[in-house]
Amino acid sequence: MTGILGGNPKEEPMHYGEIFSVWEASMIAKGALSCYRAYLNHAGDTDLKKVLGTMIDQAELEISECDALLGEQGIASAPVLPNRPEAKLEDIPVGARFTDQEIAAKLAADNAVGLVACSQAMGQSIREDVGALFAKYHLTRAAIGLKILHLNKKKGWLIPPPLLDKRPEPINA
Repeated sequence: MTGILGGNPKEEPMHYGEIFSVWEASMIAKGALSCYRAYLNHAGDTDLKKVLGTMIDQAELEISECDALLGEQGIASAPVLPNRPEAKLEDIPVGARFTDQEIAAKLAADNAVGLVACSQAMGQSIREDVGALFAKYHLTRAAIGLKILHLNKKKGWLIPPPLLDKRPEPINA
């Protein structure tokens, strides 16, 4: 016996939470894409530019897949932001320029927030294909997060919280 939520997931209706998660993921990816392209104009470090390229590719993929899924449901997606013109790093005034360390920190924070959002979308999904889509994004973001962490450590940009170098001696009573 097959009910309304049995069989091919693509033939099942999406619930409002799934629709909003997909719409929100598309909207956020569009905003991130615009920011990451601007950061490319500000970035001077070659390794940072590679990570930015990876994050731009991921945002473009998420936009494409989420907008296609919304379109299949008859839902309009958020509008695309216009492309930014390219700028040379030297043309950006020093006081208006993001530093490589600032960009890397923002990428790490964005990625961490994205991991949480993917987890939430996976947890609320009842359509397997929607949950799997966000699981795929989560896995990709976890790998990107490691790249960002390694970059921040390698470049000396990581500002760690207080570290516990020495553990207190246990008290035997």
